[in-house]
Amino acid sequence: MNQINQTCAVVLAAGKGTRMKSDLPKVATLLNEKPLLLHVVETLESIGISRILVIIGYKKEIVMDLLKNKKGIEFAEQKEQLGTGHAVLCAEDALKDFEGNLLVCCGDVPLIRSHSFQELLDYHSENQMNATVLSAKIENPKGYGRLVFQTSGKLDRIVEEKDASDEEKKIDIINTGTYVFSAPSVFSKLKSINSQNAQNEYYLPDLIGIYNQGNGKTGTVVLKNHLESLGVNSPEDLLYLHDILEKGQV
Repeated sequence: MNQINQTCAVVLAAGKGTRMKSDLPKVATLLNEKPLLLHVVETLESIGISRILVIIGYKKEIVMDLLKNKKGIEFAEQKEQLGTGHAVLCAEDALKDFEGNLLVCCGDVPLIRSHSFQELLDYHSENQMNATVLSAKIENPKGYGRLVFQTSGKLDRIVEEKDASDEEKKIDIINTGTYVFSAPSVFSKLKSINSQNAQNEYYLPDLIGIYNQGNGKTGTVVLKNHLESLGVNSPEDLLYLHDILEKGQV
């Protein structure tokens, strides 16, 4: 069976994006005259993913309107902003009968290319993983979650910048916020996440450590072009991404 037919994408698009200095939901911000969210959704569609569930929250009507001309888009609402782990859990009811690969990505990370999503899905399926992270190696990892590996080279866990030790902050392999999980088992694992961290939020990356503690199989695919990992958190970021596209660097 074609694994794409067994894939559902969950796109995180509930955030406000306070640093954008705009009343719009962040995913509605235009990059090259196209909303960030549409960049992501159209890339997913280009590899044949027909079931796409968008997590909405802040000014949800605007976000839903962005996708009104798209077929087969579903929505689930995150009524409180309690973190990325909680956001994915909001999809549980809609996906209670779904069995297959759950590709989770961010609506404000618009440069990930179709073949990068495809490589991530292929790796996850071929190695029968429970959880696979899309990562990137970057020179200045400040602000990003870091992938922590065991001495054997096996992925151990992901630590957020605010919770990282000085040693962990030296790690240059970062989390892009893009994952594949095996559903439906991922939803029971999500309920194991706690919010005992610097943000008091339920972090989706904590799933990696939870799977490993239960002898699950976790791994990572490193982007060949680290620029694909860049997201938009500020007007300056938006200009930088526009520049990257103009120069054809992605």
